[in-house]
Amino acid sequence: MNTILPSVSDKSIVMIGLMGAGKSSIGRRLADALNLEFVDTDDEIVKAAGCSIADIFEIYGEQAFRDLEERVIERLTHEPRRVIATGGGAYMHPETRERIDENAVTIWLRADLDILVERTGRRGGRPLLEQGNPREILKSLIDKRYPVYAGADIIIDTGPDGHDITVQQIVSALQEYIKAST
Repeated sequence: MNTILPSVSDKSIVMIGLMGAGKSSIGRRLADALNLEFVDTDDEIVKAAGCSIADIFEIYGEQAFRDLEERVIERLTHEPRRVIATGGGAYMHPETRERIDENAVTIWLRADLDILVERTGRRGGRPLLEQGNPREILKSLIDKRYPVYAGADIIIDTGPDGHDITVQQIVSALQEYIKAST
């Protein structure tokens, strides 16, 4: 299926969106469908730091995490083409956003508040949600981040449909994006 995307063959595909939108799980399936490698920036940050994201936040603070995240994304967007899932805040930083926009096709996985609350409630390890009421925090993040995420090349709404349906929607949207770009 990778041959359907010839005009962006040199660019990675970067998944953006809030935590719980499905960037990692859908990104893995998309990579499989396109016969590309999948990389999660959070996993790469953990490898680089030698400790968990929660520990990075607790010991060094959010700014240290964001600095490391920026360096990891810089490296990943200059390596061979792949599908990259970013953390929810990565695209909010102007330098990181510029780097991603220059070197990748961005796909925003947009989800409504109820979906995000339900999905993020399934597991821990989300330092931002541990600072108060998760619904209120997610609502605040939606208000701040969705206008910025709207700059993505492709916007896909995620919801109760299965991941395979979402991947099909992304592949179709990528095909349309390529037609419009040529």
